Amino acid sequence: MTSWSVFIIVCLMIYVSDIEMKVSMADLVDDICSQTPYNVLCVETLRADPRSTGADVRGLAIIIVDKVNEKGLATVEQIDNLLASTTDPKSMDALSSCLRYYNNGVLGLDVIAAKQALDQDNLILAAQLMNDAAGNARNCEDRVSTLEGGSPLTSSNNIVIELSFIAAAIAILVK
Repeated sequence: MTSWSVFIIVCLMIYVSDIEMKVSMADLVDDICSQTPYNVLCVETLRADPRSTGADVRGLAIIIVDKVNEKGLATVEQIDNLLASTTDPKSMDALSSCLRYYNNGVLGLDVIAAKQALDQDNLILAAQLMNDAAGNARNCEDRVSTLEGGSPLTSSNNIVIELSFIAAAIAILVK
């Protein structure tokens, strides 16, 4: 066998093993997400993040917790913009409450502590904290849904709620 033939065989072996790993990871994502609420959102979120390639179940949970953080930060920015554009006292009060739910709850405690709990193998606590994050986003939604014209945050709150429930479910699946 020539050195050129050996090179081609080695390249093919690397290529096939890379494909097998990607198929295996896709199977893990599909398997894990099928055990969560919001299966489609779970799969879409994990497949969109390059860290999911090669991640174990704990890594997948951390990716989703990070996404809760990202969406929570975006919601806080949206709340800040709404606060800056309103003079209505009821709206200001409701939005200020939401800001507290996110800054003190979702972002200030739940996400940070859930990541630490995952790192420390305290999976029940991680799941509880992500359920708490969902509760904080739900409390915000309940507060602003009473405003005239309805909630301007429904979409943002719902994505935080759904991702938080996904993260809680995956945390329980870590072995």
